Amino acid sequence: MREKRELMAKTRLIDESSLKERLITIFTMWEVLLSIIFILIIIFFSTRTRYFLNWFNLMNATFQFSEKAIMALPMIFIIMCGDIDISIASIIALCAYAVGNAAAGGASIPTLILIALAVGTLAGFFNGFMVTFLEMPAIAVTLATQSIYRGIAIGMLGDQARTTFPKTYGFFGQEFIKGTTIPFEFVLYLVLMVIFGFILHKTTYGRRLYAIGNNAEVARFSGINVKRIRIINFTITGFISGLTAILLTSRVLSVRSNIATGWDMEIITLVVLGGVSITGGKGTVWGVFLGSLLVGYLKFGMGLMKISGTLMTIVIGSLLIIAVLLPRLLDLYKANRKLRKQHEMR
Repeated sequence: MREKRELMAKTRLIDESSLKERLITIFTMWEVLLSIIFILIIIFFSTRTRYFLNWFNLMNATFQFSEKAIMALPMIFIIMCGDIDISIASIIALCAYAVGNAAAGGASIPTLILIALAVGTLAGFFNGFMVTFLEMPAIAVTLATQSIYRGIAIGMLGDQARTTFPKTYGFFGQEFIKGTTIPFEFVLYLVLMVIFGFILHKTTYGRRLYAIGNNAEVARFSGINVKRIRIINFTITGFISGLTAILLTSRVLSVRSNIATGWDMEIITLVVLGGVSITGGKGTVWGVFLGSLLVGYLKFGMGLMKISGTLMTIVIGSLLIIAVLLPRLLDLYKANRKLRKQHEMR
């Protein structure tokens, strides 16, 4: 009887220890932490202003971050492989210039879409070609093309603006899905998120991205065509930049040379905040989705409270530092727990 009680006590201790380990594992996952922070932000702003939790306001706020969130999706692939692209805002500006010029010449909406996608794809392919086949560092290449693409837009437009567009062109960036209060571009973002999530987490291509990010040399020796995948990543990013240019010009119905200025760092912030390791090989689309919502609604709430743009920038910068530092601390914590557990077992 005594042995039976001792056995039951040991079993209970093992179950409690196992439950504790599972809870620690769950609550140290980056996506779970982001979810908790997001819920706290919602609670905080909803208690500070009655306009925050209004459904129409919440949907209307997505106009301000959907385009950046869309651009964050291909950036996941870029950073996952250990690369970086800081020319995306300039590619958007170049595509917007091409769209504005074509629209001023009387081009139809399908033609404008094709022009934006073609220009963006070519610009992205050029970045990828320089990085992969000429083996130049991605940061150096995209820093150079950032100046080139933006310089073309500035040189051609100067201080002028293109404001002539087809009558229904504003649908993509301004309108809601018929019969709802859900913006078209937010729905487009959700669709693209599902597509990118499926590619990253459910396909061979996604597994190859993780492999390259963890060790490009090992991936190459295992038969993965690293150069081809990297150039595809940059080309996809250019294509989505063209799509984003369509959405942005449709929303503002104006093209100036400074369009999308500063977006590069904001988009990279969304990706890193979402848990994608800046060194590659780690991250999820779901995390970036949560990071995009968190930053978008944080800015929306701060705007409702009339907080200055300078303070917003400081807060977002602080979040970026936390996003880089905290995963490292969590990894150290998990490693120490594992060592302690192994020591106790001895």
